[in-house]
Amino acid sequence: MENFDVVIIGAGPGGYVAAIRAAQLGLRTAIIEKEPELGGTCLRIGCIPSKALLSSSDHYAFVKKEAVKHGIKIDKVGLDLPVMLQRKDKVVKQLTGGVRGLMKLNKVSTFQGTGMITAPGKVSVQPAEGAAQELAAKHIIIATGSVPVELPSMKFDGNVIVSSTEALSFTEVPKKLLVIGGGAIGLEMGSVWSRLGSEVTVVEFLPRIALGFDLELATALQKVLTAQGMKFHLGTKVGEVKVENGRATATGTKGEEQLTFDADKVLVSVGRRAFADGVGAEKAGVDLDERKRIKVDAHFRTNVEGIYAIGDVIAGPMLAHKAEEEGVACVEMIAGKAGHVNYDVIPGIIYTNPEVAGVGITEDFAKEKGMNVRVGKFPFAANGRALAADDPTGFVKFVADAETDRIIGAHIMAHAASDLMAECVAVMEFGGSAEDLGRTVHAHPTHSEAVKEAALAVNKGAIHIGNR
Repeated sequence: MENFDVVIIGAGPGGYVAAIRAAQLGLRTAIIEKEPELGGTCLRIGCIPSKALLSSSDHYAFVKKEAVKHGIKIDKVGLDLPVMLQRKDKVVKQLTGGVRGLMKLNKVSTFQGTGMITAPGKVSVQPAEGAAQELAAKHIIIATGSVPVELPSMKFDGNVIVSSTEALSFTEVPKKLLVIGGGAIGLEMGSVWSRLGSEVTVVEFLPRIALGFDLELATALQKVLTAQGMKFHLGTKVGEVKVENGRATATGTKGEEQLTFDADKVLVSVGRRAFADGVGAEKAGVDLDERKRIKVDAHFRTNVEGIYAIGDVIAGPMLAHKAEEEGVACVEMIAGKAGHVNYDVIPGIIYTNPEVAGVGITEDFAKEKGMNVRVGKFPFAANGRALAADDPTGFVKFVADAETDRIIGAHIMAHAASDLMAECVAVMEFGGSAEDLGRTVHAHPTHSEAVKEAALAVNKGAIHIGNR
């Protein structure tokens, strides 16, 4: 039996980052992953491959529809989907290989197989073939992530009714794609196939898309995606999906209205659930909450001494960067350091085009709670760089405390909202005010000037728009 200071079950963003940080801190570390490649859902069948397809499909849509406005004439535009998918797979392979290289570089012992906690301080690794191997560890971290939610009335068949995993690898563009769920995954994958020529319909139970994001931002995004060709049915409940002769028919209701949708493919993207199954947590006495997530304290400790959990398998937003920060904080605490995660400044992103990004308090939430805030906005239509790049859609919005001017929320719709958001998060992390950000020098001409101007607008000091 090999002995370690830390054994981590799951090599996704939370797990592999925790392993690297633990090794940096001098802890003898092992990581267990049941899949042949490291990186978890995000890297293998989630964040990375979806962004590769989003990028490729965006290029295709630009060449087909927008290039002529830039004086670029292209006689014939064609789609080679197999090559596009091969590129996506190449990106994934390069990054998974990079993670494996980092494990070797940091001297982290890697075990392939299913990790099972057999007792406090003991983990069994069962490979696909052969005998199990026993490991001993003072500290065990569960980082097994999440899986797509499957609805009883529309079970995944891997062909017609699919999860995001299969939607990343359609062998041909579906003529009609029905997306159940208007969250990040549904909107991103819907936009990919819409750009490539599919007739995409999004059905959402709630009266809005992009729940959790600023309402004005979500409404603006829906308007843009509709203009791009996607169709939306909000406040609509899908009862069941039937498959006959390789095609699907879904029935739904919107108030008293009965609706029927037919499609070649149905992407069910109604959320994800924590995957705590099969790691022996419950048998070891670890407490779960009502949603089958592992319960932890502020130090990521479960109720069983020596067992911890991070990432999607515990409460909180199911985001790769949240898992990474928890992994770092968890092992730093194990090593006697002051690890910390500021949950108030974890940004969320939807990688459509334009992207939407948000962090902190939204304007609609502030109004609902009667909070005393000021709001500043600046449109990219008034930003020189955005106009020069033919990319004027969207805006930046800040929500600031009316008394202290401290920024408590930032919300962006833009082509590169995900990158622009980093500046906002940094200022919020250090308790900065709208004036602090507004007085910071931003290079000209850049998209980031819109961030500066929106901060100035909080106190009616924007330069390049009228202040109300």
